[in-house]
Amino acid sequence: MIFNFVIFLATLIAMEGVGFLAHKYVMHGWGWFLHRSHHEEQLGAFETNDLYLLVLGAVAVGLIVLGNSGYDPLQWVGAGVAAFGLIYILVHDGVVHRHWPARPKPRNRYLRRLYQAHLMHHAVKGRRNSVSFGFLYAPSVSTLQKQLREMRGTEQEDARESMRSGLGGKAINLFNCSGDSCDSIESTSSQR
Repeated sequence: MIFNFVIFLATLIAMEGVGFLAHKYVMHGWGWFLHRSHHEEQLGAFETNDLYLLVLGAVAVGLIVLGNSGYDPLQWVGAGVAAFGLIYILVHDGVVHRHWPARPKPRNRYLRRLYQAHLMHHAVKGRRNSVSFGFLYAPSVSTLQKQLREMRGTEQEDARESMRSGLGGKAINLFNCSGDSCDSIESTSSQR
């Protein structure tokens, strides 16, 4: 029983790393065509980005079925994947994006940090140069602000270089957060 719980807990913790990598390199990479809907104004109850959650659910169910078919540890891996998906729905959709009717405002430090980090993630328009790709862990706001400033400096350098080469720049929105509000900062970018 303890072994099963350890597998479940280890999977749940490992899923944050899997989620980070999938978010950064799949959703903001080749899978942007699905994830883009999450970074745009929501028009209805569902968005194409929700397909990622359906895939996660199918993986969880598949692992649980395999576990019940004789590969017992996979059942607990599947349960850990499913628990991560459930926590994602509650925290990300409920608290961060406030898609629930009650629209709770994050009050404790952990949830406020997740909320602000996710706001900063969404402040950068487009799929490139974003920060904070985790779902249940977020670096401090000051760390994310520093990353955005560094990217802004790099983007300005790239823009100056492309102006010299005659390519022109594109706009990127960065912002500064304090408390529950964030102020937008315009920067230029040659790479979108």
